[in-house]
Amino acid sequence: MNRGEPERAARTAGPEDSQPERPTLEELQQALAEAQERANALRDQYLRSVAELENVRKRAQRDVENASRYGLEKFAAELLPVLDSLELAVGSADRADARSLAAGQQATLKLLAKAFEKLNIREIDPLGQPFDPARHEAVMAQDSPTAEPNSVLQVLQRGYELNGRLLRPARVSVARAPTT
Repeated sequence: MNRGEPERAARTAGPEDSQPERPTLEELQQALAEAQERANALRDQYLRSVAELENVRKRAQRDVENASRYGLEKFAAELLPVLDSLELAVGSADRADARSLAAGQQATLKLLAKAFEKLNIREIDPLGQPFDPARHEAVMAQDSPTAEPNSVLQVLQRGYELNGRLLRPARVSVARAPTT
């Protein structure tokens, strides 16, 4: 490069070749203030979110405690009429005849069945159905020339389920093919 070239380069340089303008101190201070304002807003939002999460956690814990403490309240309320009926029957047993006692027992049984229905407790009565080890408990097996092998021949104790979940399996006698 000779001596005249730098001068020519300087003369031909246009505004696009010049260095970008630097922000002023005032502009930098304003940008800093805006950034601090955004940071404060985000910090406030974060603290509110943490507080709300803590409130939700405490509310959920309180709900779980109440559910375990009062979960049987509905069940107990449904059984109170059954208890009242039994107490009435026991109180009048010495002056009642067999027919009225039987009628009282039937009424009490109906009250209990109605309470079970309200609580969604269903009876498992598998008589004649195929044996299901998930819902039935085989107590014995009996030879049967008429019943299908591995079917429920007799229900010894009814089973129950609550909302489709097994409470107690039905205790059954299962048919087997007769041995000859």
